Amino acid sequence: MQFSSSLLENAVNEFAKLPGIGKKTALRLVLHLLKQEKGGVQQFSDVISRMRSEIKFCQRCFNVADGDICSICANSMRKQEMICVVESIRDVIAIESTQQYSGTYHILGGIISPLDGIGPDQLNIESLVHRIQKEKTEELIFALNPNIQGDTTIYYIQKKLLPLTIRVTTIARGIAFGGELEYADEMTLARSLQNRLPVEKYVNH
Repeated sequence: MQFSSSLLENAVNEFAKLPGIGKKTALRLVLHLLKQEKGGVQQFSDVISRMRSEIKFCQRCFNVADGDICSICANSMRKQEMICVVESIRDVIAIESTQQYSGTYHILGGIISPLDGIGPDQLNIESLVHRIQKEKTEELIFALNPNIQGDTTIYYIQKKLLPLTIRVTTIARGIAFGGELEYADEMTLARSLQNRLPVEKYVNH
C-alpha cells in the first residue's frame, strides 16, 4: 500500500495495530477522520488520551472505574452479598447486557493456564478470598469460559473456599464447552445465569 504522505501512513499504521483492524479498514478510518472538522478530531483524540491516562481499576472488584470504586460496586441497589467471578472486563460487559444479574463482580484478570505460564499468584484470587471473608458473601457465582482452563481455575478457588460457609455455583452449560462468554448471545447467557448449578456437580460432570 503506497502513501503520498508519511503522516497519513503513520496514522494508518497506528490504527492497524488495533485488534481486528487491517490496513484497508485502518485507511478507511483515517480518511474518515480527515473529512471531519478539526475540532471533532481533537475531541476524539482528547477522549482517547484521557481514557488511557485517567481511568482506574476498582479497588474492590478490579473493574474499570472513574474513581477508586466502580459504579457497580457503589450501587446500593445491587446485591452486595453476591459475587460473580469472571475472567475479564469483557465478560462483565457481556453479562450486564443480559440485564439478568443484579449482584457484584470480581475480575480475576485471566485464568489458570500453566502452558501459558499463568499461575494462581498472577490472578486476583487472594483478594477474592479476602473479600469474601471480610464482606460475609452469601453466594459466589463462577462465570468463566467453559474450557479446561476455566474448570481448573474453578477447582482451585473452590478448594481455597472450603473452610468458608458460602454457596458456590456456576453458570449452566448453556454455553458450549470451549466457547467464550463474550461471544454468547444474550438469551443463552441469561439462561445460563438463571439456571446456575452447584460447583460440585459442574466440576465432577
